[in-house]
Amino acid sequence: MSDVTIIVSSKTAEHFKDLPINTDADGKLRALLEAEYRRRLSRYNLVDRSLRKKYGMTFDKFEEKRIVEQKGFSWDVESNAIEWDLAASGIRTMQRKLAELTE
Repeated sequence: MSDVTIIVSSKTAEHFKDLPINTDADGKLRALLEAEYRRRLSRYNLVDRSLRKKYGMTFDKFEEKRIVEQKGFSWDVESNAIEWDLAASGIRTMQRKLAELTE
């Protein structure tokens, strides 16, 4: 991987320098990325848990059983399906990014 030059304002650089992470700039940036990925993963997991509880099944089973169709394509169920699909995809993406970042 090649080196990347990032230009930030002096105000941003001061905040970055003051982060209580005892490492170099690359380490600080990696720690910030990891925290953001974990924050997103938590949000996606929250959505997944909530919808698992609501429907009593995993997203895969929800799709396999064609629940949206069974419920007459109601707005509530369709919007849940879209949100759940985004959460399931987000979980996979954040897990992959965390694994890549922490290798």
